[in-house]
Amino acid sequence: MRAPAPQQVTEQGAQAPLVHTRDGTLLAHPGESLLETLERHGHHVEFQCRSGYCGACRTPLLAGSVHYPNVPLAFVSPGECLPCCCKPVGAIRLDIKKG
Repeated sequence: MRAPAPQQVTEQGAQAPLVHTRDGTLLAHPGESLLETLERHGHHVEFQCRSGYCGACRTPLLAGSVHYPNVPLAFVSPGECLPCCCKPVGAIRLDIKKG
């Protein structure tokens, strides 16, 4: 049985959220949006607004939860998120892969 991977600890002592995708596990940096985390790790997500207006980045959220610092105007169904304007709360799992 493998031990869980250690998480990076931020300056405030909180653990940096992990983002699990079909390609592996990504480490989110403090303050960045989920879209910025995905882009930094080579994922190409369709987007148009980067602020939750259009919904073009709508992505299946398989596990975990996200926080929206500002309420998005685009509709978000249960089981999905808008990476352009949300931040992971703890570990999350997305149905997304590089491509």
